[in-house]
Amino acid sequence: MRPTPVGPLLFFAFCLSLGLALGPAGPAPARAGEALRRITPAIAMQGEPALPSDFACLPYADPHSRKGGKLRLGEFGAFTNLNPYGVNAGDSAAGLAGPVYESLMARNFDEPFTLYGLVAQTIETDDARDYVTFRLNPKAHFSDGVPITARDVIFSFNLLKAKGRPQQRAAYSLVRGVEALDDHTIRYDLASADDRELPLILALMPVLPAHAMTEQRFTDEGLAIPLGSGPYKVTEVKPGEKLVLRRDPAYWGKNLPINCGLYNFDEVVFDYGRDDNSLFEAFKAGLIDYRQETDPHRWVGGYDFAARRDGRVVVETLPLGGPKGLRGFAFNTRRPLFKDPRLREALAMMFDFEWLNANLYSGLYTRTRSFFDESELSAYARPASAAERALLAPFPGAVRADIMKGTWAPPHSDGSGRDRGMARKALALAKQAGWTLQNGVLTRDGQPLVFEILVGDREQERLALYYTGLLRRIGVAARVRLVDETQFQGRRQRFDFDMMIGLWQASASPGNEQRMRWGGDSADQEASYNLAGAKSAAIDAMIAALQAARNREDFVTAARALDRVLLSGFYVVPLYHLHAQWVAYWRRIGHPAALPHYAQPLFGDALESWSLAAENPPPAPH
Repeated sequence: MRPTPVGPLLFFAFCLSLGLALGPAGPAPARAGEALRRITPAIAMQGEPALPSDFACLPYADPHSRKGGKLRLGEFGAFTNLNPYGVNAGDSAAGLAGPVYESLMARNFDEPFTLYGLVAQTIETDDARDYVTFRLNPKAHFSDGVPITARDVIFSFNLLKAKGRPQQRAAYSLVRGVEALDDHTIRYDLASADDRELPLILALMPVLPAHAMTEQRFTDEGLAIPLGSGPYKVTEVKPGEKLVLRRDPAYWGKNLPINCGLYNFDEVVFDYGRDDNSLFEAFKAGLIDYRQETDPHRWVGGYDFAARRDGRVVVETLPLGGPKGLRGFAFNTRRPLFKDPRLREALAMMFDFEWLNANLYSGLYTRTRSFFDESELSAYARPASAAERALLAPFPGAVRADIMKGTWAPPHSDGSGRDRGMARKALALAKQAGWTLQNGVLTRDGQPLVFEILVGDREQERLALYYTGLLRRIGVAARVRLVDETQFQGRRQRFDFDMMIGLWQASASPGNEQRMRWGGDSADQEASYNLAGAKSAAIDAMIAALQAARNREDFVTAARALDRVLLSGFYVVPLYHLHAQWVAYWRRIGHPAALPHYAQPLFGDALESWSLAAENPPPAPH
């Protein structure tokens, strides 16, 4: 599935003139009365960066990887714009954030949340993270040769704060002020933000070219060729169908340690298809080099073809590190129908995972039981600690007793597809919320329980139809509405739905994004990710605790407490997840022996470390 006052400005400028902003990692001298400040090439959300300041290469990158060749990737759907940072970023082409547009700092995906220098050579902050200062690499430039300066950073910040995605606008609004100390130094005033993640959020801000980007161009979100500073340029665009990236031979950062062994292909081609079966056939024919499989039927029986049998195609199950996140049917609690959590829990009871997994998915999936499943952040099967109880004490009733004790689990059916005992439990719970079964119809005050499930593709439609069939057993008339991608995104952004399938990917360091998913302020903010419309003082307090945590122990405490509050709200009907990733690729490409622990195998994360395979690789055994 981030933080002002320092010494007087003249003193700070004097320090810069002495080159202190380019000094070694570790504490910088502090004047009497000043909070201890640090100028370093890296920053971790909690604790210290794992890599030394003089590291040569990321642990999962091969410094000897082959450069050259072409990587061909298949993308499902289409794209309408080349702006991955606007409100309609979901309609943007793949492969732009990272390969084309760079951020001030970049992640090491072997750590939960640690950033290392990229466009910014160093970062400075104090213990309270009340300010953050970035010193730009003087060698950094856009692909047209124009140097990157503080003007570009401030321009990017102001543009994204005004016109960016809701989560960016919310985070950047916490900044009290920003100023350029010189052409390569930018200081953000974060006093009173009370958000220790904010320096990292700002470090991940993309740097847009002030000389080539305008507010109108940004908001138009058209198909004009973007100008970035990254290792690739966009060289070909076929609207909605194809995007071609070409490695920039003049890329300024190719010798940085953070890029060692990465971005190895000369050309990366994204071919779009509106039908996943067609993309699979293109992969079998050798027109696509790499595929991440999500269909269990195809994974079990679809890869028995000639190229797989003779070893030209490799099929692997790769580890999936970190929390598994949650995918599920989201109740829109803005609708009066879904205000009562008892009804939401009753409807969730009717989802028969056991039958579905056994009969349709070959038993390959695991029921999701937490928003941070299979990680130390999960509250599942763990009694609340004293520290968690102290955090939750001001909010009596926010967490159910069984969830507090760690004894709650998702409903477990008998696997028959017609578990009468589960239906009786669901009806009893619905009755507590005022709903009764009359003549086969679940009603309240004479009105039947009717709602719509909005879906955007055939896979979602099949799953929703299965669920509606189960709901009919307790007299619920749910119907499924399949709409095209444009209408689906528009209705999602306006919260014009009763129920829809959502995906809440989890990182090993959840933080500011939780505000946009569950924070009360985001519930009425159009285009936010708060699909459920959650508004809870307890949720807001747990998110605040998460962001204020100074060590891993406090962080885990806050994450588990947040998990308990979310589970108690029954905002989502949890679905299922995989323990690992299913990938297939043609043997002409390959990955290093080490893989990043926390990244997904998509270009921009793990695939950036892939390269052409060794010359004439031996065929795999049949």
